[in-house]
Amino acid sequence: MRDLGAGFKYLVEGQRWVARHGRQYGFALLPGLIALVLYVAALVALAIWGEGVVTWATPFADHWSSPWGTLFRGFLTAVTFALGLLLAVLTFTAVTLVIGQPFYDNLSERVDAAESPDGTAPRSALPFWRELWLSARDSVRVLIRATAWGVLLFALGLLPFVGQTVIPVLGFFVTGFFLAEELTAIPLQRRGLDLRTRLTLLRSRRLLVWGYGTPLGLAFLVPFVAVFLMPGAVAGATLLARDLLGEESGPAEQPEPAPREQTTDR
Repeated sequence: MRDLGAGFKYLVEGQRWVARHGRQYGFALLPGLIALVLYVAALVALAIWGEGVVTWATPFADHWSSPWGTLFRGFLTAVTFALGLLLAVLTFTAVTLVIGQPFYDNLSERVDAAESPDGTAPRSALPFWRELWLSARDSVRVLIRATAWGVLLFALGLLPFVGQTVIPVLGFFVTGFFLAEELTAIPLQRRGLDLRTRLTLLRSRRLLVWGYGTPLGLAFLVPFVAVFLMPGAVAGATLLARDLLGEESGPAEQPEPAPREQTTDR
């Protein structure tokens, strides 16, 4: 259980780190703001036209006696919006990271350098366009996994009692894991770790990952919060990645001052 607390600590420490570096925080807000506008537009469209889509997709309910047809379609509309909201939470990080790749890479490097005893940070030898391609490709692969889990949880959510109690809790843990994967991909990819290796590493310490990602997933449900927490989340994910890899952390070593020459008055 200690890992749960450690994971949450990294989330808090990441927010503190960016709070102490205001300039880095300001630049890192831009990708989140762009992604937020896109997601709000998509969710508003789903809220406006979702009922019409459900009605079109369920012509068999036209002949149901009142009020069953209306109740059935209302339930499907609510579930469709809830599923869209879940997918928005699961994919917001991936889309924001792709948009803000240069900003977050630079931020993560600065955190690595600040935490490394020798003041250096691992750097990728790949060109920028190659890193961007790998990041986008891995995000799509993670999205496919997250969508599969979302569909499964959606189906299980229809079960009586279990669907209203256990499944939502399980959904938050699944969301937290994938959020942690997306965010730790920034420092781990710079170290040359591919997606399969990263997933294996995260699964080896699930409690640590859940302690970091699950509270973050809950916070991301609050409108606009994700934008302001994203820079600190990247910083915290870098600290988390260092822990997963067993890297030593501490303030950069400062060179010792040269001894002063002793002089004697004559």
